[in-house]
Amino acid sequence: MNDAGVKQESKGAAAVSARFDVRPLSETMAAEIVGVDLSQPLDGQTRDAVLAAFLRYKVLAFRNQKLSKSEQIAFSEQFGTLERHAKGNIGNDDYPLVHTVTNLGADGQPTGVVKSTRWHSDKSFRPEPSMATILHAVTLPPDGGDTCFADMQSGFEALPESEKTNLSGMKVIHSWQHSRENVGKSFTQEELDDAPDMTHPLVRVHPETGERALFLGMHAAFLDDRSKEDSQAKIEELEDHCTQEHFVYRHHWQEGDVLMWDNRCLLHRADPNFDAAKFPRVMHRTCLRGTPTS
Repeated sequence: MNDAGVKQESKGAAAVSARFDVRPLSETMAAEIVGVDLSQPLDGQTRDAVLAAFLRYKVLAFRNQKLSKSEQIAFSEQFGTLERHAKGNIGNDDYPLVHTVTNLGADGQPTGVVKSTRWHSDKSFRPEPSMATILHAVTLPPDGGDTCFADMQSGFEALPESEKTNLSGMKVIHSWQHSRENVGKSFTQEELDDAPDMTHPLVRVHPETGERALFLGMHAAFLDDRSKEDSQAKIEELEDHCTQEHFVYRHHWQEGDVLMWDNRCLLHRADPNFDAAKFPRVMHRTCLRGTPTS
């Protein structure tokens, strides 16, 4: 793949552009971006270089950032159209498109509860599932609170050829109702009307790279030719395969990090590996709308 101005020196080595450094964070995916200020508009060349790095590495960690909500929105919109959040996650104040991911209660104190700890792809229940998520660390615990990513392209490619052929014609129904029920959450009819069940290919073709990936996660409820019991057994089997350690990158957050990841080929989850009853973990999340699946 052409890196649009980001030159790769050798596998695992630092890559350097004229405008910022790209430093791989693992052997399989993820890179840190050093030397770009996200609070300022990107010129065309820099924006294209960031996008090329995004497609290559799937997870980008921009270091040493401090963004207001409006600055995060402005950065996000340079790469696409902001996606609305589910009714229960709509941001408050004047920024409904910025979702505050937090373990704090209404009293501002840690609750001990960490959300989004199951593997998922953001907005997979939408007709145009999310292209990317941008997550800005506002307050971090002293240790832990990692975010983990599973490469669904590598997981798919590692399956036997016969299995890949069998799965390629299948459909999967992604359901907000299903995922809420699985974590014991109640929901209103308004929430269901806002996020009805959506059918997608089980094997999804990336619209920009052409690579194939399994499209699963906690929102995946049914395979279109199987019962719920059989569907969930197969979905769990495939998810277990794709989330093996050698397909996973674990991000250890640093103060000032902004993460941008590709929902079209990854699953992610928060790891509650910190004392969530004692330490706050607060993030600001924006999502970019994708395109219909194929």
